[in-house]
Amino acid sequence: MTWMPFACLGVGAAIGWRGLSSRVLAKIDMATTVALVALMLTVGTNIGASDAIMGNLPFIGLRCAAISLLAIGFSVAFTVLAEKTVLPLDKAAFEIPREGGGSEDAASDAGGVGGAGDGGGSPLVWLMPASIVTGVAFGFFLMPKPYAYFLDYSLTVALVALYVSVGISLGASREVLKYVRRLGARVLFLPAAILAGSLSGGFLAGLALNLPMHVPVMSAAGMSYYSITGAYMSQAYGVETGTYGFIVNVMREFFTVSSLPLLIRISRGSPIAAGAAGDMDAMLAPVTKFVGAELGLVTLFTGTVLTFLAPFLLPLLNVLLSP
Repeated sequence: MTWMPFACLGVGAAIGWRGLSSRVLAKIDMATTVALVALMLTVGTNIGASDAIMGNLPFIGLRCAAISLLAIGFSVAFTVLAEKTVLPLDKAAFEIPREGGGSEDAASDAGGVGGAGDGGGSPLVWLMPASIVTGVAFGFFLMPKPYAYFLDYSLTVALVALYVSVGISLGASREVLKYVRRLGARVLFLPAAILAGSLSGGFLAGLALNLPMHVPVMSAAGMSYYSITGAYMSQAYGVETGTYGFIVNVMREFFTVSSLPLLIRISRGSPIAAGAAGDMDAMLAPVTKFVGAELGLVTLFTGTVLTFLAPFLLPLLNVLLSP
């Protein structure tokens, strides 16, 4: 399914590139919000319906939360440092010539996927975290276990709808390509900063929590890629250790969505830093909603790099940190 995000984004971009009226774009924006809520409900229900996650939360939940928050915090800190030195995201956007209303107007017209100010009055500020919490409660108390497999279909449908809508927004905002070209190779500093921050956060969590270093560092190195991280750590060290890898990265997505309004006030790159590898899939649409269409391709690129890096990084860390 690695090809699916790119195929859907391509279809959406082709539609948006042809030009759509403001009325149509407004309807697409509304559909995007509905799909986002559906996605968050599905993610939350998956968490609530998982006995592995819910059963271990009382024992290791606080430790996992600490690892996740430290990984996010240091990723954001390293990203802000990069923005102030080698990767001036705001400056690059400002320097793009304003043709036909400029990038800010284009982003605003592109289905409401606006810039930093978009999150302040948006209903998504409370809809997304509320949807996740509602989903967790439903999954834990009401979800019939035999029907849990329907969640995979619901997740796929919501992701397809979101990828297409984000693609439309990107296609409708012609300034996006100018923005990415202006950043050039410097854009690589963004995934590098996120990776360095995640590893640093995991290392400090290990010192603070007195955990074997491979547990927090490898968990943080998953960077939201909870499936591969949990599976690899379970295979290498057992189910209990694998649960850390899974929960830490599920929590990273939850904390990212819940804190987007705060993160965008720190810097434009901060929401991307928090989403990390998740920026390639579930976090792409929520993050793009807050950072703006100009950073949509940067968000996707960053998530793609980190997603492909994680499966190679985990075995390397296993060799380096194995007790």
